[in-house]
Amino acid sequence: MATAVREALAQAQHSALHLEMRDSYMLDDPAFIRWQEGHRENPDDRASWWRPWLDVVTEATGRGVVMRRLRVVSEPLSDYLRYEYDGTFTNVAAGEIVRWLPRSRTRDLLLPALDGWVMDERRLILHHFSGEGQWTGPGMEVCPDPALAKQYVTAYEAAWERAIPHTQYRPV
Repeated sequence: MATAVREALAQAQHSALHLEMRDSYMLDDPAFIRWQEGHRENPDDRASWWRPWLDVVTEATGRGVVMRRLRVVSEPLSDYLRYEYDGTFTNVAAGEIVRWLPRSRTRDLLLPALDGWVMDERRLILHHFSGEGQWTGPGMEVCPDPALAKQYVTAYEAAWERAIPHTQYRPV
C-alpha cells in the first residue's frame, strides 16, 4: 500500500502535503506495542531508528520538495498520538515540517473525511481505515482528480495556518 505514496513522492517536484486526522492507527503495530512497554527512540542513536521511509523523505526533501505533515488531534492525546508525538523527531530529522492542530481549534473549518496526501497540489492519495485504525477497502486510493486535490489543498492550508509547529506543541 505504501508503494503508491513512495512512487508519488519520487515524482513530486515541489510539495507533498500529508493530512492525518485519526486518533489512532494500526494498534497492532510492533513499534507502538514496544512504545507501550516503555521503549523510547534515542535521538542520539540514529542508526537504531532510521528507517527506509526516512530515506524516501530525505531524498524528496533533498530535491527541494517541501514535505508537510498536519496532525488534527483530539485532546487529551490518545496513547497512539503520544507515541507519534514521541517519535516525530525522526520525521523532522528527515526533513518534514510537522504541525499539530487540536480539534478544538477546527470548529469553523471544513476538513475532508479521509486522511491522505496531495503531491504538487494535483495528485491525491486517500487513506481508508476502519474504525479501529486498520487499513480497509482499497487501503490507499490514488485519485488523479485535480479538482478534488485542490479541495484538499484548500482545506489543508486553512488548517495549517492554525496548527502549532511541532517544536512548540505541548501535548495535553
